[in-house]
Amino acid sequence: MTAKPSANTASATAPSRSSDGRSTGFGSTLLDTLIPNDTLVAKAPASPFDVCHAGVVLRTVLFTAGVLGVGALFVATDFPSWLTRFASGSAVAVPGALLWLSAACLLKRPLGALSPSVRWMVAVGLGAAAAAVPAMLVLPLGLDLLGSHPVLAPMLAGAGVAGVVYAWLQLRARALLPADTTARLAELQSRIRPHFLFNTLNTALALVRVDPARAEGVLEDLAELFRVALTDIGESVTLAEEVELARRYLAIEQVRFGQRLKISWELDEAAGTARVPPLILQPLVENAVRHGVEPSAEGGTLRIRTRAKLGRAMVTIVNTVPAEPSRPGSGMALKNVRDRLHLMHDMTAQFETRRAEGVFRVEVVVPL
Repeated sequence: MTAKPSANTASATAPSRSSDGRSTGFGSTLLDTLIPNDTLVAKAPASPFDVCHAGVVLRTVLFTAGVLGVGALFVATDFPSWLTRFASGSAVAVPGALLWLSAACLLKRPLGALSPSVRWMVAVGLGAAAAAVPAMLVLPLGLDLLGSHPVLAPMLAGAGVAGVVYAWLQLRARALLPADTTARLAELQSRIRPHFLFNTLNTALALVRVDPARAEGVLEDLAELFRVALTDIGESVTLAEEVELARRYLAIEQVRFGQRLKISWELDEAAGTARVPPLILQPLVENAVRHGVEPSAEGGTLRIRTRAKLGRAMVTIVNTVPAEPSRPGSGMALKNVRDRLHLMHDMTAQFETRRAEGVFRVEVVVPL
């Protein structure tokens, strides 16, 4: 792992600034979004066949085993009989469920491009086929534990379970993106508060006469923040892109607070490829500035660290907190981040917050 520590610096992809903080070039602005037509078209929802997550696999296997266990109760006469039928049925049901999940994971892109009705037929057909394979492998053993229809019954059961699981996956896929414009605007409002826009515009206005170039840089960063918030409706972005956007936000806050805001970066390039929901870091650093720096007369320190370890990307945001606590917030920003992380990565994502020894720490873990 190669960490790159720096303080109050912009990344290589950000608009370059001279040593006195002046902008040396124009960055992306809201006007850029008027040219390409593809920015006006919302991206399609995630494929409902995206089952390549530990949480989805675990829930599907447990659901299959639960249905099998309840079904065995109808034919079992006592506990040993139920246990025998459940064990023999599991020898077909669990491998069948894993086969269905494997096929759906490997073929999620081509299957996701099919029409809704065809996707339903494929999902049910794959369920029947996935159950038939282990049933036919068990059949030559002659154990006679699958009833009088040792292949047909598992196929019908597999098709039914696959239909239920696919219906759940469809609901899950639709939840990954806002349902309509109202939901999208509500998300935007929770990410970038109106008073932040007001404060930033006031900062730019104060700089226009005394330092026009620096005011230009503030407006460039603000325009980029709102360009992403208004047009980037994709399912995910890279962690590196989120770090770049957080840099732009903190560059604006650095103009507001000056030496009161001390920023330290420790970035691992290997962690930058991780996929995260868009605008996931900006609310976290905004929360840190609002509750750790703004209420303190002496200011505060903000540390952002990323690293890659054991196939996971870890993000740590630590800010000092004043002796006198700030006015408590609603907690919507932290809840928004937690919910969107779990929607995208399910059980493989971790989000923890804690306050101890004069600092507030946020830790985010996502798969690489």
